[in-house]
Amino acid sequence: MNFDNGVDATADSTSRRRLMAGAVSVSALSLFPALAHAAADRISHTAESIHQEPLFTANRKRVYEALTDARQFGQVMQLSQAVRSGMDLGSKPVEISPRVGGTFVLYGGHIVGRQIELLAGERIVQAWRVVDWSPGVYSIAKFELTVEGSGTRIIFDHTGFPEGQAEHLAMGWTANYWEPLRKFLR
Repeated sequence: MNFDNGVDATADSTSRRRLMAGAVSVSALSLFPALAHAAADRISHTAESIHQEPLFTANRKRVYEALTDARQFGQVMQLSQAVRSGMDLGSKPVEISPRVGGTFVLYGGHIVGRQIELLAGERIVQAWRVVDWSPGVYSIAKFELTVEGSGTRIIFDHTGFPEGQAEHLAMGWTANYWEPLRKFLR
């Protein structure tokens, strides 16, 4: 229904309902201060994450070592898309500490981080970042190695990276970790 002033009565009714709902919300927050605090906290319901499950023909021990030994991972990197496309790795392309709390530097310093959990042959958890992310921003990369037949499946989860990076990072994991790792482990 339209009035002479051109305002749609339905839209006006909807606006009043929103105003009333807002008033009730503000009223409830003033009566219950804990709710006001919770309302100020921000919880993302749209956080991006990556879940991949690549399968390898090698056993868990061999896969784990290829991911945590600097010499072996250096060979994996040589097979990666990044290196094949001309990425400059500098004089120290890879450093990987074999200890919890130790650091790692991959792809000539483009990827850096710290070992959070290392359970030989079973799990690797890393605070992982690309160097051009904002200072102090680290994501979590978790590699869970499971036996599948005579091979190993990595149940991989990557969370906490900057918004909008999921597609790029997912392609990077495939092209610069999983595909070259398969070639290396043959």
